[in-house]
Amino acid sequence: MQTAQRAIIHVDMDAFYASVEELDDPSLKGKAVVVAGLGRRGVVSTANYEARRFGVRSAMPTAEARRRCPHGVYVVPRHARYKAISDVVFGVFGQFTPVVEGLSLDEAFLDVSASLRLFSSVEAIGRQIKDDIRARTGLNASVGMSHNKLLAKLASELSKPDGFLAIRPEEVRGYLDPLPVGRMWTVGKVAEEALHKVGIRTLGDLLRADDWRLHKAVGARHGEQLRALCRGEDPRPVVAEAAEVSISAEWTFETDLDTLALAEAWMLRQCERVGSRARARGLKGRTVSVKLREPPFVTHSRQAQLPVPGHATPEIYAVARRLLQTWWNQHPRPRLRLLGVSLSGFDARQSDEQQDMFATPASEKPSDGVQDRINQRFGAGALVRAGVLKTRGKD
Repeated sequence: MQTAQRAIIHVDMDAFYASVEELDDPSLKGKAVVVAGLGRRGVVSTANYEARRFGVRSAMPTAEARRRCPHGVYVVPRHARYKAISDVVFGVFGQFTPVVEGLSLDEAFLDVSASLRLFSSVEAIGRQIKDDIRARTGLNASVGMSHNKLLAKLASELSKPDGFLAIRPEEVRGYLDPLPVGRMWTVGKVAEEALHKVGIRTLGDLLRADDWRLHKAVGARHGEQLRALCRGEDPRPVVAEAAEVSISAEWTFETDLDTLALAEAWMLRQCERVGSRARARGLKGRTVSVKLREPPFVTHSRQAQLPVPGHATPEIYAVARRLLQTWWNQHPRPRLRLLGVSLSGFDARQSDEQQDMFATPASEKPSDGVQDRINQRFGAGALVRAGVLKTRGKD
């Protein structure tokens, strides 16, 4: 019996953060809008299409963006606002299928195969999703549709902005063959250069290349994987509600930290953020990791285990602080331009009853509960521990 073909949709909001800013401030329409950190070490989160014409792109240092686009409007990110709009968008997805794989606030894969019984085609579902997002948020979404994730994402990318494209099985080669080989998923800069050296510049070139040339460039295993992808083959499923691997928080400083006391205060601030998020999700972790970056760009990481999986801020901070102090004392002139902490090692199957009965379960702290409730009511940062006060006004 032949397996029914899947129906996969990829939705990507157009220049999401910048579009939200234009929605809330119509005077920005038609201007080059860049959402970015505005400090000396800020980076670009999103640039609208007007700004992209000047070469501004995500992850670019804000200083470089200003050089390329000095007349642009630079806006500080408002993550709470973007999350609120994202919740509306994902609410639209949930009306069509429960199989939603969120990639970020503004991007997701949907498997709507089971929904085809209620709609005439995947295009009908995609059009309704696009129209509903527009009606509920006032924003444009690019929608790509096909029978697998690779082609659905390619369809949304090729049709941006405000895109809408379905790639049918018989159309795959027509869309894929002319594309530069660097556009293919899994082909990085090194692999792209190696393929160019043997005369492979497009996906069609790769399919037509003999084994010797292809394997010389990227190896036999990767070469055969690329052949399958260039044929439009992608068996990956849409994975709904993927388990959270880690919860982290970090901060890049305008002025390097050069005292341990201030570094400890910032570490406590990040531990409060991580603990609050873990408790909100009902997750308890075993591993605490710290990320420490010296100027100009040397990054160190250290990790240690909690005695019992937990999410209490004092326990997370005790481990993180010890790791920070050890690192600090090992360096003759310690300075930090970035500091971060993460909690990982979650096990959703592990209940409190399964934990070590001889360990002290200090994960439920009254102070955490009070702080969480006040911050939920009055906003993040309304109540912090005294040690965090040293960081106030130094954001």
